[in-house]
Parts: sequence; C-alpha cells; structure tokens
Amino acid sequence: MRSIWNGAISFGLVSIPIKLVNATESHSISFRQIHLEDGGRIRYRKVCELEEKEVSGAEIGKGYEDADGTIIPITDEDLSHLPLPTARTIEIVAFVPADRIDPLQMDAAYYLAAGGAPAAKPYTLLREALKRSNKVAIAKYALRGRERLGMLRVVEDAIAMHGLLWPDEVRAPEGVAPDTKVNVNDKELDLADALMDTLGEIDLDELHDEYREALEEVVAAKAAGEAPPEAPEPARGGKVLDLMAALEKSVKAAKESRGEEEAAASASEEQAEVRRLPARKPARTAPKQAVGKKSTSTAKKTTAKKPASASASASASAKKSTAKKSTTKATAKATTKATQGARKTTAKKTAAKTAAKKTASRKRTA
Repeated sequence: MRSIWNGAISFGLVSIPIKLVNATESHSISFRQIHLEDGGRIRYRKVCELEEKEVSGAEIGKGYEDADGTIIPITDEDLSHLPLPTARTIEIVAFVPADRIDPLQMDAAYYLAAGGAPAAKPYTLLREALKRSNKVAIAKYALRGRERLGMLRVVEDAIAMHGLLWPDEVRAPEGVAPDTKVNVNDKELDLADALMDTLGEIDLDELHDEYREALEEVVAAKAAGEAPPEAPEPARGGKVLDLMAALEKSVKAAKESRGEEEAAASASEEQAEVRRLPARKPARTAPKQAVGKKSTSTAKKTTAKKPASASASASASAKKSTAKKSTTKATAKATTKATQGARKTTAKKTAAKTAAKKTASRKRTA
C-alpha cells in the first residue's frame, strides 16, 4: 500500500519511524458529467475572474477571504513559519480507556506501518503496551496543512490511527429530541427488548452494498445494449397507529425470517404426548347402527358400480321404502299381539289369586 505521509511516533523519549497508509477505500461508482446532445465530457476549467482567461496550476496560490470579501494572499513561506511541532510527528499526549472516545468524533482511518527494520522493536513495544493496558493513545499530528487529533489502537498485529474531530467541532444535539412528553410503559419496553433479542447480532462481513450492485447491473446492461433491470417496488411505510401491534408484528416477522417459528413448531410436535382416547361404548340402538353400516356399504357399492338410469334408481328406492314400511307394520302388529297376550295372562293370574284368598277365608270362618 502506498504511503501518504512519512514521519515518526513520539512516545516519550522513544521515536518510532512510521508511514501513514489509508486504512479504507471507496468502492462507490462515480459518474462523469456529459453533454446530453452529443455525449461529450464536461470539464471544469480554472479561470481568473479579473482577466477572464484560463490559468495553469503553477499560477494558482492560496488566499483567505475576509468578512468584507477582501482576499488576503497566504504563501507557503508564511505557512512554513507556523509554530507546528507536529509537522512530521505523531505526538502521543495521553492514554485513555476506549469508551472515553465519543464515536461522533471519529473521522478518517489510517494504518501506521513501521518505517524500516530499526522501527520494528519500538513499534512492537507500543503495540503490546496498548494491548495489555486495554487503552488507546490520544495523539496530535499535522496533515494537509493543519494540526489534527488522532486515536491510536491495535488492529490485529498493526497499529491503526483514527482521525478525531476536535471537541469544539462536534455540535450539541439541541432541538433534536422530540418536544412532546411521551410515556413508555413496561410492556412496550419488553416488546422492544424481545425485538432486539430476536434480531440479535450479525457478522458485519455479511453486509454488502446492494445499491452499488444494482448500479453495476444497470451499467453492464447499458453497455451491452440491453434494457436495464426493473427495480422492485419499495415497501410503503404507513403511519404507526398502534405501537404495541407494530412491535408484536415486528417480533413475529423477525422470528419468521430467522426460521424460529418453524423450529418452535417442530419442537412442540416432537415433545407432544400421544394419548389413546377411551373406547366408546356401543350404541344401544342396534337397528340404527345396522342401518348406518348398511347405508355405508350401500353407498360404497353404488360408487363402485356404474351409474344406472334415473328410472331404475327411482324404482329401486320405491321398493326399498315399501319393504321398510311393511317391515315396520309387521313389527308393530307383533308387538301389539304380544302386549295383549301378556295382559290376558296377567288378568287370569290375578283372578286365580283372588279366588284362592276367598276360599281360605271361608274355611277359617267355618
């Protein structure tokens, strides 16, 4: 990797030669401005306002614009006399816990590479000291004409430096929080916690720039003379009227996306007990069961056989109903006769008992 700055780390009386290397790179797709009529490139040219002519880079210097619009020229010689001890030195001024650094202050990131073999020993010493202390180093350095604040920390076996904004460059969040007083109950907080637990953690390496990938597809399609792919319609977000319902739906959707609902359902099926149902007592009305069985078997036979004509089925139904009626009448007559016979027998027995009682009473009287 190409270095963008050479200098040294000042660690007390220890000096460590280092090279500053960019730790990040941009993969975003950039576009050129073109003339829509003929596709020609649009370029910017540096023109002097007074002479209205283009000037070269060698003719361009620096100037500070005053409040009244006056331009005050500033030369490189003027800047060289500034009292800037960190011009070529990253000066460590303190070691603090990492949580003391507000992420809002974080700026560009760099790697500090050891500047040759002599720097290996002090470089390793500083790295191991940072590891063991669980602290970060706060340093000052100069880059691109200004003094900056930095934070040194260990990344694997290297020392990284994050540029930090000066504390007065971070704005206070005044007027950002809602002015309306809102009460959040425990149940809503529990659902929010459940949603956070369901979403869980993620490996940041799995995340990727979907917009850039879609943009590459569009460029490739246009280069091949094809129509660019159509993007799916974005989901329309409505107003959240019921916060509880929205949280519950979010938890459910998060579980379904991670497959937890299916896993829970399968687990409950595996743990479910299989119990035998108690055997049902046979029904007392045997004729009805017989009729039910008969009708079932008749239905099966009817389904298996070829469908007969309408007249044949009608006559068969008529015969069956006639047979049922005659059977019912015969059963009723038999039941009536049996009842009458039983009544006559009972009457005869009662008369015999009465006569016997009268005879016994007469003998006692005599």
